[in-house]
Amino acid sequence: MVELIVGKKGKGKTKVLLDKVNGAIKDASGSIVYLDKSAKHMYELNNKIRLIDVSAYPIKNADEFVGFVCGIISQDHDLEQIYLDSFLTTAKLTEKEEISEALAHLTEVGEHFNVKFVVSMSLDKEDVPEDFQDKISVAL
Repeated sequence: MVELIVGKKGKGKTKVLLDKVNGAIKDASGSIVYLDKSAKHMYELNNKIRLIDVSAYPIKNADEFVGFVCGIISQDHDLEQIYLDSFLTTAKLTEKEEISEALAHLTEVGEHFNVKFVVSMSLDKEDVPEDFQDKISVAL
């Protein structure tokens, strides 16, 4: 399953994502991972949530990013949720087709391994690919 938090840059998506992840850890029976473009929000996360600074890894495109996510899943059989902040930046996405393809890959991976993805993207609601409009939980 993929859930989207969308809105222009600076509208408060990261705060919404941090609130969601910190709330989710209370009811989680497995582990939760938070992927971000830096370690800037380390102290805003509950200490039971694993923060991964994606910028520390040589990811060049969306396929490599999805492979990176699969590697994380393969190392933690108790993983139940992955939160992705700054998705367009961390996944190296620029075009609408790439966004749709990457979200489709994440959906497949999530269904196969029973992992929920909560993704924040700096896009207006209208700019989200049509096939993912129903996945928007928060539009700022």
